[in-house]
Amino acid sequence: MKQVDVAIKCLHPLAQLPRYMTAQAAGMDVCAALDDVLVLGPGERALVPTGLAISLPEGFEAQIRPRSGWAIRDGVTLVNSPGTIDADYRGEIQIILINHGQQSVAVEPGARIAQMIIAPVLQACWRQVDTLDSTDRDDGGFGHTGHQ
Repeated sequence: MKQVDVAIKCLHPLAQLPRYMTAQAAGMDVCAALDDVLVLGPGERALVPTGLAISLPEGFEAQIRPRSGWAIRDGVTLVNSPGTIDADYRGEIQIILINHGQQSVAVEPGARIAQMIIAPVLQACWRQVDTLDSTDRDDGGFGHTGHQ
C-alpha cells in the first residue's frame, strides 16, 4: 500500500493521532479532544474539536467521513459528509456531528468520532465549448434509469 508523509501537530493534551484500526483500512479513526462529556440530544449538532492540525502535501486532501457503526447504532453522522481538509489549511480539525437518532448520545473525551482518508486531488482545467459530446443518457436526470 502506498504511503504519504503528513505533518501533524497536537494542539490539545488529550489529542490522539488518527489511527488505522486494521491493516487494510482506508480510513483512520479520528478522536474527540474534549475536556468534558458532550451530550448531543436528538436533532442537535455540535462542532467537536480533535486537537489536531495537519500539513498535507500539495496535491492531497483529507476527507472526513462518518463512522458507520455509530450511524447505524445511534444515528450519529456528520453534517457535511464528506468534509474536505485542503492542503493549505493549517487550523484545528473539527468535526460537525449531528444526532439523527431518537435518544441523546454522549460523546466522551477520546471517543472515535469520524474517519479520515488521505486522497490525491486533481484540479479541473475548464475548456468552454458550444456543444457537448452525446451519450445514451444525454440529459436524463434523477430516476431516469428506472423507466423502460
